[in-house]
Amino acid sequence: MSAADLSAGRRVAAREAVAMASDLIAFDTSNHGDPHVRGTERPAAEYVAGRLADVGYDVTYLESGAPGRGNVVARLPGADPSRGALLLHGHLDVVPADAADWSVHPFSGEVRDGYVWGRGAVDMKGAVAIMLAVARRLRREGAIPPRDLIFAFVADEEAGGWHGARWLVDNRPDLFEGATEAIGEVGGFSVTLGSATGGEDVRAYLVQTAEKGSMWLRLAARGRGGHGSMLHDDNAIATLAAAVARLDVHRFPLVLTEPIRALLTGIADITGIPFDEADPQSAVDRLGPLARLIGAALRDTANVTLFDAGYRSNVVPVTAHATVDGRFLPGREEAFGRELVEVLGPGVRAAWDTLPPVRTDVDGALMAAIAAAIEAEDPGARVLPYLLAAGTDAKSFQRLGIRHLGFTPLRLPPELDFSALFHGVDERVPVAALEFGTRVLDRLLRTC
Repeated sequence: MSAADLSAGRRVAAREAVAMASDLIAFDTSNHGDPHVRGTERPAAEYVAGRLADVGYDVTYLESGAPGRGNVVARLPGADPSRGALLLHGHLDVVPADAADWSVHPFSGEVRDGYVWGRGAVDMKGAVAIMLAVARRLRREGAIPPRDLIFAFVADEEAGGWHGARWLVDNRPDLFEGATEAIGEVGGFSVTLGSATGGEDVRAYLVQTAEKGSMWLRLAARGRGGHGSMLHDDNAIATLAAAVARLDVHRFPLVLTEPIRALLTGIADITGIPFDEADPQSAVDRLGPLARLIGAALRDTANVTLFDAGYRSNVVPVTAHATVDGRFLPGREEAFGRELVEVLGPGVRAAWDTLPPVRTDVDGALMAAIAAAIEAEDPGARVLPYLLAAGTDAKSFQRLGIRHLGFTPLRLPPELDFSALFHGVDERVPVAALEFGTRVLDRLLRTC
């Protein structure tokens, strides 16, 4: 294929990515985390399956035991079947959104002012559209990548992947046979940094090479119930409220992990502003809006997200319940659990579900290919590793022995507070960023 044909094909794929991002956002795939509510992903999954099938993919569509939780998997054979396959995965569900809070309807997919707007634009239907556009282009042109590519578009990531990636790993591992590496969220987005030389600013693209483990705690306290007008010294609500208040002000110890050390070292090299390993928080504080994302990767966190107690205004209830979202750094699971129990104190029972952290070596051919693909589209840019404070479906896929990197490339305007858009009001992604990401991913999959 000539250079002109390649360039024209990339333009077509880029336009498709924008259109499909808009289409996907228009499907309300809100995940409320309630196992008793019918899944919402099926229409979006059927749309994805159709877009793959109409260019010739053999598509596998599956639902878990819960109806409506659609998952789609397809494979593109590569030139060397002896090489490990590369898995590209994205989720179709989104967190809920209240339209009253938004400038545009969150499920409109409106394209306006150079952005595609709506719930999932960032997390992660924009990235799904990029993967889908590149998958379609490769198949349409009869391209043969260096190794097998597996595309998986799954349900339920926002609630732990029990009906998506986790269910597929448990029930259909054959679909991922031979996969040794994977690309997913959250990484590949650009951060603009001042240059140490005083010249032009430098864009750094952050690739996720690790992520925290997740621990969802269910807390309960029990006391003596009775009339609200009486004296009470054993109030379940008061006991549990005091415990979560202690947890709210508690700060877990600071831990400088290798991905964050590498990130801060790279930023110091670009900006000329060194960081003190004994005080990484000061270096993070200088990162502006990025500090919100990176600061949470310096220590474990535990935040109360639900509190439920009582049924009448004049009745002291016997029980009170709360839910805590806990996230722990690699290697910290046991210490994190012990510290939680100590902070919560007596009188509070705790049970939890845990998903493990993710750790991936920074070195390797895939990282080198990522850097080359970025350099081809953004000369002079840097690629830096980082640790994600949240969690992704990588937690499930790593159970198959698959090495994981978070890389869904987006070149972002320096003024955009990207981290605030995750699960935020007026979530949106630049049209130009989707087009850029499509070009980069297309280059990567033809060479890696």
